[in-house]
Amino acid sequence: MAQALLFKTHDSPMEKMPGHWLLACMGKRVLRPGGRELTQRLLASLAIDSTDDVVEFAPGLGETARETLARHPLSYTAIERDPEAARTVTQILSGPDQRCALGTAEQTGLADGSASIVYGEAMLSMQLPAAKARIVAEAVRLLRPGGRYGIHELCLLPDDVPGKIREAIANDLSDEINVGVRPLTSMEWRQLLESAGLVVTAVETAPMHLLEPRRLLRDEGLFHAIRFIFSVVRHQAARRRVLTMRRVFRKYKQHLAAVAIVAVKPPTHV
Repeated sequence: MAQALLFKTHDSPMEKMPGHWLLACMGKRVLRPGGRELTQRLLASLAIDSTDDVVEFAPGLGETARETLARHPLSYTAIERDPEAARTVTQILSGPDQRCALGTAEQTGLADGSASIVYGEAMLSMQLPAAKARIVAEAVRLLRPGGRYGIHELCLLPDDVPGKIREAIANDLSDEINVGVRPLTSMEWRQLLESAGLVVTAVETAPMHLLEPRRLLRDEGLFHAIRFIFSVVRHQAARRRVLTMRRVFRKYKQHLAAVAIVAVKPPTHV
């Protein structure tokens, strides 16, 4: 169902389609750089329970939303800018305290202090520095004192990665994924959160193996992995782009990883 919706909505040529939507159209469900395992580690660090009011930025196809809802939070609100993706997420929601609203992570329209947990995955990496800061500021605004903010993003290695390599990675990823990609180092991601007044409490990392066979099996399961591969093989343009994306990931494997960070809004936050 989601695959058909994506083909209907994102009907640009496969050569021009953003990489994450291309993968989704081919049937890939897990689109996070650290895969399902890093998402689960992020959620474990967030420690969501039945007392939490949760806000998720850019839920995409709702894979992480499902795992969050399985923890039975007091309420769940997703903020999604893509209308078709929002409709897809809405289909997995039930009850008056679960909803998916159209909006952006920079301006959610939600009330101050309305959340005990805010998280977003694979979305800050695609923003310019000023937009990254605005999204983090919005998360802080939504959080009550003691609330937790989690991110799961692409990161650069090592912390002192040379500027030329940083620029080459940004250019090659942007060219092949057709979306601007501007990852930070693990230290820079921490600094971004700390500069907004948050206190980092957990940092987890994982290799950037999004399109590697072993990760594909772990993330998708055997049936869905085979279906994804079959779809890619059948579509020549998609096959070329997926293989090119994987070549870029492999080219920079020593300098690309995924990071998940949880930070707390202190009681004295101003």
